[in-house]
Amino acid sequence: MTTLNVYHYAKCSTCRNAIKWLQNEGYELELIPIVEQPPSKEEVLDLIAKSGLESKKFFNVSGEVYKELGLKDKLAALNEEERAELLASNGKLIKRPVVTDGRRVTLGFKPETYEQSWGKKEEGE
Repeated sequence: MTTLNVYHYAKCSTCRNAIKWLQNEGYELELIPIVEQPPSKEEVLDLIAKSGLESKKFFNVSGEVYKELGLKDKLAALNEEERAELLASNGKLIKRPVVTDGRRVTLGFKPETYEQSWGKKEEGE
């Protein structure tokens, strides 16, 4: 089965739940600590493109750093490059977990979304 890259934060219960779910599905996981090893600006841009989501969805809007920087009011004025640079500058700004197989990307953890994206594949798929 495919190995998935999972950007996570060990103290985050959502991340732990997502990891457990993926392991139960039989995936091998490459766990990447998002605070110590945030994705680079280029990786962030790639993740955004593959996710099909707007870049603003990648921000952890309930996080302390987001609030400290006052990004709620500043984000709209930033372009994609500036947003990606900001996300790459601090892993705590990124909504987590970020899961990718190199083709698809999911953000956060909702079992129904994971079932759709990462659920068991039929034999031969």
